[in-house]
Amino acid sequence: MRRNSYTAELLAEFLGTFTLIIFGCGVVAHFVLRNKVGDPAPGTANTFGDFTTVNWAWGFGVVMGVYVAGGVSGAHINPAVSVALALRRGFPWAKVGPYVVFQLLGAFVAALLIRWNFYEWFNQVDPGKTYATQGVFSTSPGPGLSVLGGLRSEIIGTAMLVMVILAIIDARNTAPGANLAPLIIGILVVAIGMSLGALSGYAINPARDFGPRLASWVTGWSTAMKAPTGDLYFWVPIVGPLIGGAIGAYVYDFFVGNFLPQEGEVGRTVEDPDTGERVDQRPEATP
Repeated sequence: MRRNSYTAELLAEFLGTFTLIIFGCGVVAHFVLRNKVGDPAPGTANTFGDFTTVNWAWGFGVVMGVYVAGGVSGAHINPAVSVALALRRGFPWAKVGPYVVFQLLGAFVAALLIRWNFYEWFNQVDPGKTYATQGVFSTSPGPGLSVLGGLRSEIIGTAMLVMVILAIIDARNTAPGANLAPLIIGILVVAIGMSLGALSGYAINPARDFGPRLASWVTGWSTAMKAPTGDLYFWVPIVGPLIGGAIGAYVYDFFVGNFLPQEGEVGRTVEDPDTGERVDQRPEATP
């Protein structure tokens, strides 16, 4: 069935985010549930992966999600990326809301599928649907970290994510080929997870966190919107990434982007670093 291009973009964002969450929440479900199912003997070491395994799977999930959606929508698959591109790359603000809605829907549906696929293990390991398995779906502050500590970590992590993404896709910089960009972005996510992830679970993506969080809430996790301390936490992986993504975009342009040649990047809105005014992107005529 033929669809208009805008509908295609929204469907691509849905499927790209869906793909990310299938791999991401899937690996966490394996990590959390597989090592506990069957009541292993006390003292038995975990045998299925570790935090590094989780980091790599989330990174590969990003790679696959970008490859799925990139040719149609650009594969934002992250509201923080959509907002940052609207702020600094001329992405239409009118598209931001619909993109975010379909990203959230993709994440929500994927989390429901993970919930169903691991149904027996969830019931065996955590029939009461407690914090013991809530981490399969959503993030929370690390041990000893407050809600504000989690917010700080999400801002920093997402700022790094968006700053480096803009460098990777900037054709005026030392960008990789278009077919390699998804792989490099996936490695970037792995690096963020390995360096900052334990502090807040590195949501760095409001759709990645709130979609699965909502799915867990509607399927029985009554404390899904809270941190293990009981503090309301669902807003942190939404607000933190949106702030951090904007900061990362402005930081890249302030330190690097505004000093690169003005031509060569499609959709680029260049501003003079001194006046803040838009600069004509057309190449100067050669004598």
